[in-house]
Amino acid sequence: MAGTNAKEIRVAGSGRVLIAPLATAPPADTSAAWGAGWSDLGYTTTDGVKISKKDKLDPVDTWQSVSAARFVYSDRDLSFKFQLLQLNEATLPFFFGGGQVKETATGSGLYKYELASEPRFDERMLGLEFVDGNEVKYRLIVARGQVTETEEISLVRTAPVKLGVTFTALAAADEAPLAVFLMKDPSFSPV
Repeated sequence: MAGTNAKEIRVAGSGRVLIAPLATAPPADTSAAWGAGWSDLGYTTTDGVKISKKDKLDPVDTWQSVSAARFVYSDRDLSFKFQLLQLNEATLPFFFGGGQVKETATGSGLYKYELASEPRFDERMLGLEFVDGNEVKYRLIVARGQVTETEEISLVRTAPVKLGVTFTALAAADEAPLAVFLMKDPSFSPV
């Protein structure tokens, strides 16, 4: 029921960001483990994840009125912005747009990542999870999307290297949702 209820205020106390190849099976609920294919991207900055949904509405103007007669949806943008703090075989290709980190020779301990000279599409699935206390857990799954913007990397003595990205959801199929929320939260129980 609507109204003031402090028990419905959510704080994303801790969480994580995961990626997977397209068509990887997502967890069925909030208690199931993230299955094979899902990679946890590790530590993020304390800013967590910023989710932005922007709809673009175009007005339909008429000769008979100075105000719009109606609006037409022309665009929907759902994006996720976060900064990764770990450098590894999952985060570096995610930031730079695909490819793989490879060992130069077996057992050498020397690794190489080659940034492609031509951009390529690097579509993936995205999973977000956060908990608030012991009883509340949220998961959000994006079936298809890709990194559409990256922040500059600062290499300085006084701060960690941060891989800042914006991941944008793409339509997966006709009538398929851009994202799915799974919630274990008593706030959504019917009255």
